[in-house]
Amino acid sequence: MIVKEREFQGIKTSLQTGKVAKQAHGSVLAKAGETVVLATVVSQKEMREGADFIPLMVEYREKFYASGKIPGGFIKREGRPSDREILSARIVDRQIRPLLPKTWFHETQVVINVLSYDQVNQADVLAAVAASAALTISDIPFAGPVASVRVGRVDGKYIINPTPEEIEKGDMDLFVAGLKDSVIMVEGESREIGEKDFLEAIRVAQEAINELIDLQLELAEEIKPVKREAPVFDELENLKQMIREKITTEIDELISILPKQERVNFEQDLVAKITGELEEEYPDCKNVVAGEIHDLIKDKIRKKILKEGVRIDGRKTDEIRPISSEIAFLPRAHGSALFTRGETQALVVTTLGSKQDVQILDNIDGEGEKHYMLQYNFPPFCTGEAKMIRGTSRREIGHGNLAERALKNVVPPHEEFPYTIRVVSDILESNGSSSMATVCGGGVFLFFF
Repeated sequence: MIVKEREFQGIKTSLQTGKVAKQAHGSVLAKAGETVVLATVVSQKEMREGADFIPLMVEYREKFYASGKIPGGFIKREGRPSDREILSARIVDRQIRPLLPKTWFHETQVVINVLSYDQVNQADVLAAVAASAALTISDIPFAGPVASVRVGRVDGKYIINPTPEEIEKGDMDLFVAGLKDSVIMVEGESREIGEKDFLEAIRVAQEAINELIDLQLELAEEIKPVKREAPVFDELENLKQMIREKITTEIDELISILPKQERVNFEQDLVAKITGELEEEYPDCKNVVAGEIHDLIKDKIRKKILKEGVRIDGRKTDEIRPISSEIAFLPRAHGSALFTRGETQALVVTTLGSKQDVQILDNIDGEGEKHYMLQYNFPPFCTGEAKMIRGTSRREIGHGNLAERALKNVVPPHEEFPYTIRVVSDILESNGSSSMATVCGGGVFLFFF
């Protein structure tokens, strides 16, 4: 068993490995105060056949016993992940995925379990550090370690990893993840802070992040993990080169098409054409062709913006898309707004309810009530696709949370407006930033409510 510990922001913090979950490829038991998180990582030895992306799965689960609770309801056990658990998993995913090799086509699973929670040291921040540490000491190639902290501010004083009470009192709640010398991800909310204050919060976060990275490096230095080699596909590179050689003026022609659906159709036809020319020598090459063409388009668009100052839909960098908004769009809804920006359209509908309609929250923080909620739906037809419609996706939960937090501070306080508020955003068309269209549609309605 190996343990590395230090005082971090006045809290005894430690990383431990070699005692539990020893059959995982990497496992770390992270502690901060009396909050304990176990992060494990396993990656299959064989590559996933036909994969053209990193098959990474991150699961974050909060055990009710972590805070001495028994789950509510009839079943009395943890079930499907809650929205909070899904959002925490997405945060961890976003900071570790960019640090895996692009050719890592081995199914990789990071499982994080909150085993103890002291109601002071929040588990999601510790989970992100534990996941990075588990990857760092495993045999999986990983360009980390990465660390994350939460930044709050109370009475002008910045606080690293504030308690829930301090977050409630403060005017910002930022989740910052980074490497030793750079920031990877920022997520959070604030009450109209200035740009200078925001940058200072990131600077303060970076200093704290470096301490947690040093702690992980100390652990890795003692273990000295032997990393597997990331696959290098010479044949794949040859195929990509052939694709680039076969495409001459088509990319320029494609990015000159303004309507999105026409561009999509042109791109699909181009993929089919190049695939047909190469499939005799390279069977099953369609995914590679599609990916390479997508990268070429992305590179061409970026260069056009930087050199010519023109975006893909013909706008200059200081021009916005045509915007329209219409309130009272639905006759029977309590409130509705149809917001359209270019080829993105959101139907945002609000329903008011009584105290009986509040959402009951049951998690390791204890029971609570949620009087304002925003839910986001992204059906396949909004991008001209036909797909299986199952339950709410993790992406929909994430985008709904983003819009909900954006509007939270302009929603009337429950003491002044004692109704339950449910806002639903149905995306009817999408060509960029449908979550912000949700914010705009919600803002339009709330302004006139």
